[in-house]
Amino acid sequence: MRAPGNEHLSKAEWRKRILRARASLSHSEHAEEAAALAEAASSVATATVCAYLPFGTEPGSVSLLDALVRAGSRVLLPVIPNAPGPLDWAVYTGAGELVPGRLRGVREPSGARLGVEAVGAAEVTLVPALGVDHRGVRLGRGAGYYDRSLVFAAPSASLLAVVRAAELVERLPGQAHDVPMHGALTPAGLIRLPRCEAPDSVEPGPDL
Repeated sequence: MRAPGNEHLSKAEWRKRILRARASLSHSEHAEEAAALAEAASSVATATVCAYLPFGTEPGSVSLLDALVRAGSRVLLPVIPNAPGPLDWAVYTGAGELVPGRLRGVREPSGARLGVEAVGAAEVTLVPALGVDHRGVRLGRGAGYYDRSLVFAAPSASLLAVVRAAELVERLPGQAHDVPMHGALTPAGLIRLPRCEAPDSVEPGPDL
């Protein structure tokens, strides 16, 4: 996604473009990428990993979570709050223990809620993203859950955006409150990114 002029797209335009590309993938292509992501995930397994269960056209599948568990990680998944705010967390104990969450299509662990500060125990946090650039600027869906949640992450934690290879791009528009990513986990493996400088393309107003 490095066509001329891409650097001038707004967040909304980037979202539309990436979601359209994801929707064009065949089932077999998505499954192939999900299997590759699960294999790549074992390289970032640590004692505690905050992850998430992909839904819809998001890259990955529950096999990524199972790969982390097999590698010895305690995996925490997000629980979406009833009101806007940081995410709660609960331990992933298997696909059979997942229940429908507050948002349609999202499944969550059925176990005890650990609180918003539980993310601070993770050495690695896998963050859903529509895209990420080489400075570490992440493009989310606009709800702001992760920007509000990652302030509780440990300063030493690795924050990794999970994206398709084509979704690692040269430059995305950012905002001052965006939490920078340290790397991108793609079907091809882990790509480390430099710490993000302050965004030089700041969109006014809330990230919607």
